[in-house]
Amino acid sequence: MPAQPDRPELRLVPEACYPSWDAVYDDNVTWVYRTLYARLGSRADAEDLTSEVFLAALRPLRLSASVAEVRSYLRATARTVLAAHWRATLGRQVTMIDDLVAAPDPSPDGEGAVSTAPQRVAAVLAQLPPQYRRVLELRFLQGRSVRESANELGVSVANAKVLQHRALRLAAQIDEGGAP
Repeated sequence: MPAQPDRPELRLVPEACYPSWDAVYDDNVTWVYRTLYARLGSRADAEDLTSEVFLAALRPLRLSASVAEVRSYLRATARTVLAAHWRATLGRQVTMIDDLVAAPDPSPDGEGAVSTAPQRVAAVLAQLPPQYRRVLELRFLQGRSVRESANELGVSVANAKVLQHRALRLAAQIDEGGAP
């Protein structure tokens, strides 16, 4: 029987356990960091939250768990840590976080084909005061650091952090339908 090149190759997740906490960290730190960075857009925040994930998982996680169980637990812990971060940053309860490993369906008919996010972002930014709008554009749309944003705005780093915090809170209010 000829091989079928269209079929994806399945691989078995090993039932083995990690030999040490260092092995748990070394095997998982990269994907945890990348996942958080993809959602935050800030290296510093992603690094901080990655360490929080591992610190939070250290006590309840047992080394006798399989590799798959450890990864599943770290994924759930990352969701919880990310939700707490957004709650603290935005000042509101985050009730739903998409699965951290699920990617939108890129096919033309898939769920991810049509996104209203760019229009929502543009609508929220249009309602913000100019300085708030600019700090969010620099930080999140252009990926600049706080220091670079502060230099561009002509303010101190501390002032840029305050502007960003206030802008995020106001943007969250606007997005929820509240008055600016």
